[in-house]
Amino acid sequence: MGKVRFSFACLLLFAVLLRFSYAAITTKTPLSIGQTLSSSNGVYELGFFSPNNSQNLYVGIWFKGIIPRVVLWVANRENPVTDTTANLAITSNGTLILFNGKHGVVWSIGETFASNGSRAELSDTGNLIVIDKVSGRILWQSFDHLGDTMLPLSTLVYNLATGEKRVLTSWKSYTDPSPGDFVVQISPQEPSQAFTMRGSTPYWRSGPWAKTRFTGIPEMDETYTSPFSLQQDANGSGTFTFLHRNFKLPSITITSEGSLKIPLYNGTDWELYFEAPVNFCDHYGVCGPFGLCVMSVPPKCKCFKGFIPKYNEEWKRGNWTGGCVRRTELLCQGNSTSKDADVFHTFANVKPPDFYEFAASSETAEDCYQSCLHNCSCLAFAYIHGIGCLMWKQELMDAVQFSARGELISIRLARSEMGGNKRKKTITASIVSLSLFVILGSAGFCFWRYRVKHNVSKDASQDAWRNDLTPQDFSSLCFFDMNTIETATNYFSLSNKLGQGGFGSVYKGKLQDGKEIAVKRLSSSSGQGKEEFMNEIVLISKLQ
Repeated sequence: MGKVRFSFACLLLFAVLLRFSYAAITTKTPLSIGQTLSSSNGVYELGFFSPNNSQNLYVGIWFKGIIPRVVLWVANRENPVTDTTANLAITSNGTLILFNGKHGVVWSIGETFASNGSRAELSDTGNLIVIDKVSGRILWQSFDHLGDTMLPLSTLVYNLATGEKRVLTSWKSYTDPSPGDFVVQISPQEPSQAFTMRGSTPYWRSGPWAKTRFTGIPEMDETYTSPFSLQQDANGSGTFTFLHRNFKLPSITITSEGSLKIPLYNGTDWELYFEAPVNFCDHYGVCGPFGLCVMSVPPKCKCFKGFIPKYNEEWKRGNWTGGCVRRTELLCQGNSTSKDADVFHTFANVKPPDFYEFAASSETAEDCYQSCLHNCSCLAFAYIHGIGCLMWKQELMDAVQFSARGELISIRLARSEMGGNKRKKTITASIVSLSLFVILGSAGFCFWRYRVKHNVSKDASQDAWRNDLTPQDFSSLCFFDMNTIETATNYFSLSNKLGQGGFGSVYKGKLQDGKEIAVKRLSSSSGQGKEEFMNEIVLISKLQ
């Protein structure tokens, strides 16, 4: 009797092991409902599941032992099985198929032509692989057919030559794993960037890749230890890889609501390492062309300097998608010495806009500036560490200004936009109770007083500076008017700046005769006075 009980116990134990612990799926050992296939490290598990406890069953991969279950990959996303005799099996020619009982095959990896047979295993990275029994060659793998989740060492891919595109596709809903509305992909631009697409419309954008980081994610600064790799080659292909950086159960998931998430497990619960979009400015193009989304509290849209709302009434109502248009048309002549030449205004802490072009020939920041300056189709440029020179030749879309970090971007403007619109200012008065004669007389008198005072003040200011030097002090000095200095330094352009001291900045310049000069500009906020500044000028002249 004891031997019978022992034999029965061994048989029961064998049945339990067979039911719950599979090493591989073969022609002789298919996977049935209630059975699972585990990775050798015990992290991942494959089996049948129902996302909403319905009669619809799917074959999927999830983290083993984590409750509630986190599904990472689904084989039959669009074709659930309902028959209790359904199983996942290897055919005689090595193909992995899903039988739905009497309803036949509902999912298959396709023909593998493994004459020696094959087996299916779940790797320690969560990759379901079908292997040739003799050669050990991988015939098929789930990492080449991603669902809504990336695991370590899985990749997003584009290949312009073959047309291959490997993407993430969201579930339709929390309980329906069929393909939903959102897709995550990398673009074939150089450098590439990541997009979340809603249909054919961009929903979120990462900004261009800069060696180890995405420039549109401010948390990824130059000190960031990246868990990602992005490689592009000259043959028109690119690969984005999720690397394992000692994270606990890492994954990248696109939810059915379009949220891209990186959750990490702390041993008892899940914590969000990254999520996008999370605020108004994260959504693609909310401020329209040439609009800048400012990450303030609350976030708001504004036009770049030199631009005004395209539809003013819509803009006032908070509908900013129409964007902005240029206030003053450009007069690009490709000649920086012209008095009417366009200028550049620089914005800091900016997410580089979409539709950029990589200028490989511009190896330095100065090259980048000069290339854009002398190309009338170039509307903006940025020299970014880890990338080099980017130029924009069409509308600036999806630009965001962060409170810190971000990049410097310089935008081409008409020269008149840099003068604070002084020429466009007018004095207007509307005093209905006064007669036309009083209005005109008052305006004339005020204008006369202004001209007299302005001319006296200007002459006195210039004479005061000159009179502070004795004749022997400036006998060897040359004086230049402000227009000449502004033209030579491109209106004290940031690209002409050589350095900065405690009292002001030094700019390089070029006179009309080609002579190169250095110009020190006394800062209005400097503690140095006129006397110290003039003493410095005298000292420099005597040294020379």
